[in-house]
Amino acid sequence: MLSSLDRCDRCGAQAYVRVTLGGGGELMFCAHHARQHEDKLREMSALIHDESERLASSSAFSADND
Repeated sequence: MLSSLDRCDRCGAQAYVRVTLGGGGELMFCAHHARQHEDKLREMSALIHDESERLASSSAFSADND
């Protein structure tokens, strides 16, 4: 599970997507940058661990508490 300490390699925002490359390297992306690079990553047969659904649940929680 990704934590609030995991940061996007592109912009430094909280990472919600971990990408494991075939050679063993790892990239972290915020939801925005993961979507931006998704097609290329899939072409590379990278393993994509996506937790971006947590964004919707945290938004609903904060809206309920306003």
